[in-house]
Amino acid sequence: MGTVLDAASKDANGSLLTDKKVTVVFVLGGPGSGKGTQCANIVEHYGYTHLSAGDLLRAEIKSGSENGTMIQNMIKEGKIVPSEVTIKLLQRAMNASGNDKFLIDGFPRNEENRAAFELVTGMEPTFVLFFDCPEEEMEKRLLSRNQGREDDNIETIRKRFRVFMESSLPVIEYYNSKGKVRKIDAAKPVEEVFGAVKEVFTPSNVEVAA
Repeated sequence: MGTVLDAASKDANGSLLTDKKVTVVFVLGGPGSGKGTQCANIVEHYGYTHLSAGDLLRAEIKSGSENGTMIQNMIKEGKIVPSEVTIKLLQRAMNASGNDKFLIDGFPRNEENRAAFELVTGMEPTFVLFFDCPEEEMEKRLLSRNQGREDDNIETIRKRFRVFMESSLPVIEYYNSKGKVRKIDAAKPVEEVFGAVKEVFTPSNVEVAA
């Protein structure tokens, strides 16, 4: 399957991912669904390590490593970074954290990512936390956020919604068929959303899908 896959399989400090019982929760939701806020709450209350695939790729580019330069060039050329590259960064961060509970945010973005993650790591998520939010509400939040992000204009926002729907919904449907999706109504106020999240993270719910 190629060297990147091999390297990803036996990355960094040995095989934490096979030696320990690791809890992995995929966190999915459209842009503006409030994933970041809720991930911060989960980290604070439940001791998870929050890993964002996008942040790891950006950090690797910033590091100036050979790998980072390759990632940057691919993005510049409009190419998709191979799943194995992102998974290798996730594995490295998991090993370095010393934790055994992880929120993986914004990944897998599509079915190919999902299949590659399971193949490379030999793991499935314990469950998938899906922040379900109507498009109009996400649009309103992104436009009012106004953090100076170039991509927070109406056309780009709608394009991001379409990409999410086309790419990520098949992943959600796949895990839903296995009884692993925990759907949260993300249109409610932040405190209410976290109330629903807390119900999902009670020990009885987390233990069942080992």
